[in-house]
Amino acid sequence: MTTRVAPLASISIDCPTPDELAPFYKSLLDLEEAFVMPDRAVVCLSGASPMLTLMRVNKYEAPTWPQGPQFQQMHLDLASEDLEVDVAAAIKIGARETNFQPSPEQWRVMLDPVGHLFCMSAVRPD
Repeated sequence: MTTRVAPLASISIDCPTPDELAPFYKSLLDLEEAFVMPDRAVVCLSGASPMLTLMRVNKYEAPTWPQGPQFQQMHLDLASEDLEVDVAAAIKIGARETNFQPSPEQWRVMLDPVGHLFCMSAVRPD
């Protein structure tokens, strides 16, 4: 038996400018600002559990998936009821599809405005 030490509070994403990326994730995931550093180097978004935190890094490099050399560090999988509708909605707010789509009937690999990967997924556990 395992015992949880602490609950997951936030998933943090490095980016060049949190203020420019926050509106995208607020729209994509229907989130609100919960906490912001005075210099806006950190923007925490809530409305889902856990929070999504956007953190400024000075030398951000977007992943170059699938070929590298900067492979993905992490990505979000979003539950999609209708891939075509949800992909179009994400594109409307600034996302784009990647050129390589390994299984487009089951999920779509997308990029946020600064190049982080995320997937719209129709795959559900049995």
